Amino acid sequence: MLIDRSVIGSTSETRVFEVEKGAIRAFAHAIGDENPLYTDEDFARQHGYKSIVAPPTFPTTFRIPIPNLTFELSRVLHGEQEYSYNRPIVAGDVLRCENKVIDVYERTGKLGAMTFLVTEMRGWDLEGNPVFRGKSTAILR
Repeated sequence: MLIDRSVIGSTSETRVFEVEKGAIRAFAHAIGDENPLYTDEDFARQHGYKSIVAPPTFPTTFRIPIPNLTFELSRVLHGEQEYSYNRPIVAGDVLRCENKVIDVYERTGKLGAMTFLVTEMRGWDLEGNPVFRGKSTAILR
């Protein structure tokens, strides 16, 4: 196995991210979703938000390394991603986030052994209220 299972439970340091309008608009444009909730502040406010809303996959832009875990990026495939929300992320939010290894396992495929790394990112507002949870599976070959 490419990663020792002893890393399960390893948690990153907490990182703080300030969610900016420009970053939300750029991300929406990059994924080809011009929903006015993501791009038009007046429209978002008319629909009850304090500013523009981040698309559901926006937390993929938050980069949080896990300590003591390194591997060759050219050998990594994105396997799966899911998000759940307590509330939408909006421009102006300041979020405290951390990443945790929740599983490591191995499977054999057509190209041989593959190691699956499952991580969970969580984000809270500055008052400690949970905002989102993201679960990601990376495949190392």
